[in-house]
Amino acid sequence: MAELVVLYKTPKDAAAFDKHYAETHIPLAKKLPGLKKYAVSTGAVASPAGPSGVHLVAILTFDSVADIQKAFGSEAGKAAAGDVPKFASGGADLLIFDTKDV
Repeated sequence: MAELVVLYKTPKDAAAFDKHYAETHIPLAKKLPGLKKYAVSTGAVASPAGPSGVHLVAILTFDSVADIQKAFGSEAGKAAAGDVPKFASGGADLLIFDTKDV
């Protein structure tokens, strides 16, 4: 399996972020070809030291890194990626990696 983890940093307007993310971005991202699972954090995102500066974490699961790359090369992937600057005023870090059970 492979994961795409998106760390959305604290936006200028959290309520506007949350509204756009729920109503617009999630439906776009759910159209990604090959998407197996899509989970998001709820509530505050903290670190062991306290506040993290991250507003929301999204975890998207695919069969492979190649499938993630293929998904973002698709029309649905371009639409989802193009939507991010419309709401993520705090910025976002995207991490892509293979996983294994241990």
